[in-house]
Amino acid sequence: MLRHRFQPGRLVAGVFLILAGVIYAGDADGLWDTPWFVMIPVVMGGLCLAGAVGVLTRDIRRRRGALRTNEDEPRADLPG
Repeated sequence: MLRHRFQPGRLVAGVFLILAGVIYAGDADGLWDTPWFVMIPVVMGGLCLAGAVGVLTRDIRRRRGALRTNEDEPRADLPG
């Protein structure tokens, strides 16, 4: 199996879309009555949160990558 990077933004988006599916399934089964407009903030809020998490993850990975390349270079103030 090919290994890949963990992408928390996609996890957040998936959790909110699963939540939307559970809400619709409960409404279809008759467990509760869900108005149609409830889904808009659930889905849009989840997608916005997923986007924010994705941007934050990208920034963290870029900073860690920059720190690793700076640590690999020899320092000018050290002899040898």
